[in-house]
Amino acid sequence: MESLLGKSVCRQLSIFTLPDGFVLSVIVPIYNENGTVGGVVERLRQTGIPMEIIMVDDGSTDGTSEALDELLPAEGVKVCHHRVNRGKGAAIRTGIGMATGQIVVIQDADQEYDPNDFRFLLQPLLAGEADVVYGTRYGHCDRQLSPWWHQTVNHGISLLASIGIGIRLSDVETCYKMSTRENFEAIADKLREPRFGIEIELTARWVRKGLTFTERPIRYRHRWYDEGKKIGWKDGLSALRCIVKYGFFRR
Repeated sequence: MESLLGKSVCRQLSIFTLPDGFVLSVIVPIYNENGTVGGVVERLRQTGIPMEIIMVDDGSTDGTSEALDELLPAEGVKVCHHRVNRGKGAAIRTGIGMATGQIVVIQDADQEYDPNDFRFLLQPLLAGEADVVYGTRYGHCDRQLSPWWHQTVNHGISLLASIGIGIRLSDVETCYKMSTRENFEAIADKLREPRFGIEIELTARWVRKGLTFTERPIRYRHRWYDEGKKIGWKDGLSALRCIVKYGFFRR
């Protein structure tokens, strides 16, 4: 493709060769997603990227646990069950401990995000141009529009987080956070937030380590509460608490 299109065009299209033996570790925190969990595994496999899929069932009560067990044995799939619901942050910490790939990314089980964007996110990491890549849902045209309140709240939290943490991010609450396994492991023992506050804490701890961040646009399909969306206004207040704690006070 490089000989046909040239290196510049291949770069713009995210056409590149993966290193020999490359494995992407995909951490999937799951809570009561019986209707979508099987589809997420299939979508991940369809990317064609060599990966291990780490499914962390966080105390589901709707049959998700049984659905996950039906996936085993399956090549490249690992399943771990929390006996009780401990939160997304706890599930991510469990997933970090199970990861063996060179690069790690977080994937929600609700199909709001498209794993076909992984190759686009991987590019700056493998090229040595960044230490951390965030997929931003905002600031570009190729996306489904979310309700105005959803965008307004996310923009507000991202702005306050940028001020408190000290790095300008357009979407700090994005699920797609990608970095090397070493960078995840370096802060894993320090992570404390059990729920969605992990988004702020993870970012703050990486910034304090002096890592280089970049953002890349991703596709996003907003899910409604009657479809199983779980984050709510209390998590918004928790995000503000985390901005103060991990950003302004540097805890």
